[in-house]
Amino acid sequence: MIPVILSGGSGTRLWPLSRSQYPKQFLPLVSDFTMVQETVLRIQSVPGMKAPIAICNEAHRFLMAKQLHEIDAIPSAIILEPMGKNTAPAVAMAALSASSPDEVLLILAADHVISDTSAFQSAIVKAEQLALQGLLVTFGIVPHCPETGYGYIKQGKATGHSAYQVASFVEKPDLATAKHYLESGEYLWNSGMFAFTAGSFLEELEKFNPDMLSCCRQAIASAKVDMDFVRVDKEIFSKCPSDSIDYAVMEKTDKAVVIPLDAGWNDVGSWSALWEVREKDRQGNAIHGDVITINTQNSLIHAEHKLVTVIGLDNVIIVETKDALMIASKDSVQDVKELVGKLSKANRDEVNIHQKVYRPWGHYDSVDTGDRHQTKRIVVDPGAKLSLQKHHHRAEHWVVVKGTALVTRNDEKTLLFENESIYIPLGTVHCLENPGVIPLEIVEVQSGTYLGEDDIVRYGDQYGRV
Repeated sequence: MIPVILSGGSGTRLWPLSRSQYPKQFLPLVSDFTMVQETVLRIQSVPGMKAPIAICNEAHRFLMAKQLHEIDAIPSAIILEPMGKNTAPAVAMAALSASSPDEVLLILAADHVISDTSAFQSAIVKAEQLALQGLLVTFGIVPHCPETGYGYIKQGKATGHSAYQVASFVEKPDLATAKHYLESGEYLWNSGMFAFTAGSFLEELEKFNPDMLSCCRQAIASAKVDMDFVRVDKEIFSKCPSDSIDYAVMEKTDKAVVIPLDAGWNDVGSWSALWEVREKDRQGNAIHGDVITINTQNSLIHAEHKLVTVIGLDNVIIVETKDALMIASKDSVQDVKELVGKLSKANRDEVNIHQKVYRPWGHYDSVDTGDRHQTKRIVVDPGAKLSLQKHHHRAEHWVVVKGTALVTRNDEKTLLFENESIYIPLGTVHCLENPGVIPLEIVEVQSGTYLGEDDIVRYGDQYGRV
């Protein structure tokens, strides 16, 4: 069985923690591991589980590669989508990348929480047996409340292996309908997780959406392999129809079956959902960071950098990051997406990036910014280096705080140690490298007429960036 990790979401409802360039699946929201790492770790002990195929946005490729390598989960491929086309094309490309049409694919979202790993693994084993019979299996979550935020699956006749025929998929209901679904005992929440052989899925996709399959075949056939990455052709993939697995295949096929799953599942689609899965104190508060509360109940308070004090509040969400503070009623958290839309229209950087920005070579923090200057704290991983580059509009001063720096300026190479500094004049071709075994930390002061990150002309880059 090959796990296929779908990681195309942007997680806008968990702003300001989740941002477009660092979305929720790459954050440690419920444990010391990130959500994508948790997704892989919870299935590693399933017998016969092979190396995963990950599918993500091209902008997240280094995050995906790094986080998988951190847990020693070496992927068989990381397929890069040049643009989002929903789940059906993503799964089609994974199926086309399988070594055999008889390989069973386990389709998982990268950002779900499942607290009962044993029950989930048991359901996976059952799903594999059904998939080998040519069936397309989905996992339906046993509902515990009349939820209006999920689609539902109506169970049909029992088929064996604790599964049922899919009678129908139904859209998100209103509250009265959701209560009826819960009382009937015939409906399950649609989890968006699946299992089927590569050949079975492709056969059904060809039957119901041959244009999509044709585009995916061309995109994979023309893809270029670069390190861990499979780079799909942008021009070809842009012509691919966009659709979900549900609409493209599962709602139309007569081979769909559902396995009821009661394993503490949560898709963490909002701050209230995250409050539900986090550990709480006696007052019902889920607290992270330096937080002091008085007469505060049933709230989520997440502090990243500052002391946060809360007095006399109930049922609220408070999230503090280095560059943003969000306060909301827990009943209004679905409006966070609307808030992000307003920030996006205003061209606010806080939609896309944190003050700490991750790169394949390490990360940097923006410390201070003015009209003609900017100060950053830069950390370069051992053995890593920035691209050979120059800037048209700014000069840079570097001061080594910790570690050893190998600096290239035009044809000159200089080795710098702690408390030593160097000047990079405007227009100078330069490179920063960490030749040591500990992280290199420097303070960079930029000065010039324009300080944007797009003022970079690259002459060479070991990470394949333009």
